[in-house]
Parts: sequence; C-alpha cells; structure tokens
Amino acid sequence: MDYANPTALVSTDWVAAHQHDADVRLLEVDVDTTAYDRGHIQGAVGLNWTTQLGDPIRRDIPTREAWQRLMADSGVSSGTRVIFYGDNNNWFAAFAYWVAQIYGHSNAALMNGG
Repeated sequence: MDYANPTALVSTDWVAAHQHDADVRLLEVDVDTTAYDRGHIQGAVGLNWTTQLGDPIRRDIPTREAWQRLMADSGVSSGTRVIFYGDNNNWFAAFAYWVAQIYGHSNAALMNGG
C-alpha cells in the first residue's frame, strides 16, 4: 500500500517482517492497559497513556526529560525506529507519535491498523 507520507505509517505486514529487528521498537499505547495484558505483539513495550504520556501537574505533554526517560526505559535510543500502535483505533498511539515528533524523534511511525 502506498501512503501519502510513507514515513508516518507502516503496514501490519511491515511490522511482522521487522518486529525482531534490533533497531525497531514497538510501543503499544493504551488508555485501557488491560488490552496489553490480554494480548500484544511479541516484544512490544506497553505504555499507559493516562499515567506515562502526560504531566499530571500541568495537564500537558510530558516534559522533554520525562519523555526521554520513558523512551530510554522502553529501549528506545536516538537511532531506533519506533512504531506506535494501540487501543481505540490508534488514537493514543497517534498522540505518542505526535509527542515523539515534538521532541525530535523523526524516525517514528504509526502501525496502520492498531
């Protein structure tokens, strides 16, 4: 499938072919974190949108330092290809993708088909 912005989306076939690549990290972003517990892509790291992707005091995106710490704890470095997916049709994964763009991680994409 051809995408208008091929760097912003990857297909589920692409994920299946690359999920074990050392430089690829799959991040499942859920508001209902039991979704991750019920089943996720092998090797994916689960992120909680409610507690990890927002600043609880400022009601804003995480600070740059909090974001960098979360990414490092998730096995993401500056050269890692990050693929976000999650519940609610990737709604919260899209939010995480947007935060990644804000903080300069341009090597990120959404999986088409949460």
